[in-house]
Amino acid sequence: MYELLIGLRYARAKRRNGFISFISLISIVGIALGVAALIIVLSVMNGFQEEVRNRILGMAAHVQLTGGDGTLHNWQDVASPVLKTEHVRAAAPYVLGQGLLNYSGQVKGTLVRGIDPELEPGVSDVTKKIIGGSLDQLRPGEFNIILGWQIAAELGAQIGDKVTLITPQGQVTPAGLVPRFRQFKVIGVFKADYYPYDAGLGLIALADAQKLFRTGDAVTGLRLRLDDLFNARGVAMQITRQQSGVIASDWTQENPTYFRAVEIEKRMMFIILTLIVAVAAFNLVSTLVMVVTDKQADIAILRTLGATPGSVMKIFVVQGAISGFVGTLTGVLGGVLIALNLGTIVPFIERIIGTHILSPDVYLITELPSRVEFSDVGSIAAISLLLALVATLYPSWRASRINPVEALRYE
Repeated sequence: MYELLIGLRYARAKRRNGFISFISLISIVGIALGVAALIIVLSVMNGFQEEVRNRILGMAAHVQLTGGDGTLHNWQDVASPVLKTEHVRAAAPYVLGQGLLNYSGQVKGTLVRGIDPELEPGVSDVTKKIIGGSLDQLRPGEFNIILGWQIAAELGAQIGDKVTLITPQGQVTPAGLVPRFRQFKVIGVFKADYYPYDAGLGLIALADAQKLFRTGDAVTGLRLRLDDLFNARGVAMQITRQQSGVIASDWTQENPTYFRAVEIEKRMMFIILTLIVAVAAFNLVSTLVMVVTDKQADIAILRTLGATPGSVMKIFVVQGAISGFVGTLTGVLGGVLIALNLGTIVPFIERIIGTHILSPDVYLITELPSRVEFSDVGSIAAISLLLALVATLYPSWRASRINPVEALRYE
């Protein structure tokens, strides 16, 4: 294909007009910067999404099972077949209730979760989150509690102190409904790095929770851990079909607003940054128009030698596509390289400017996370190449319409 050979030669040849070469270089650099920016931004958003998701799921389950009335009787009979379900790795019962914690005149509302200390580590990372005390000390009948560090700090309670838990399940007396009180000894503190847990969750033994909330032998439900959290929705639907009277919900349903907002934000950023790539790609239009004007005599000579309008068009499509390919390839390599090394680049920049980009006093996540998804990289590269190819069509068509006689008249 002589069109390819001539197009390649035009792409690497030195032009008589240096301004055209400069504009062509700017177009390539613009495409590269746009592609690199898009890869870096999406990688950072993927990193933030993964980081927050891991923090949420550190204390939450992938799938939760409960009954139609909000309780689960004979949970062992439900857990046995569920553990044989594909992708399910562990199950643990829990009792969930609400209450008020009182210590030294400070009162804070909290969720109270009763757990089995032996089974709970299989479905959550609670043992990794405890910064004081031990999960093994949640022994039935001793009424011990492990608090989130935020609520413990707000109450002023420390390990060894006794706090009073007030539950809404009151006792009926001649004077009316009287709330129930129970003292718990603080035997540990956890830090989940997720505010709703750190500031509003207390862990107690499962048997103590059953007594406190008067559930008898029943539990609120079962918490499941899967081999892959992205299988949660399918597993939840499968269990709902197989287990009559059991309602299954997955982690995406527990935090729907947050994950939907992140997904929408990611899509909008993709669209906005793609427009940057589009602007750079369509700079190729002006570059190729000037090249066509500069090469009119060459085009006329090719036409007189027998080149068809289609062949002339292919020559300039090849030339423009090469510019788009070089810009895209440079942007992909640069974007991926920077995204993979943000953990080194950001601290270096922070040392130069003398400040933290993500100050620990303001932000929960103090390091800029990054996760490169090569499906995103492939989509970005494909869109960039497509835009560059589209940008070459009009100038190439104009080149194919040049009349050889008019072009050579004044040569």
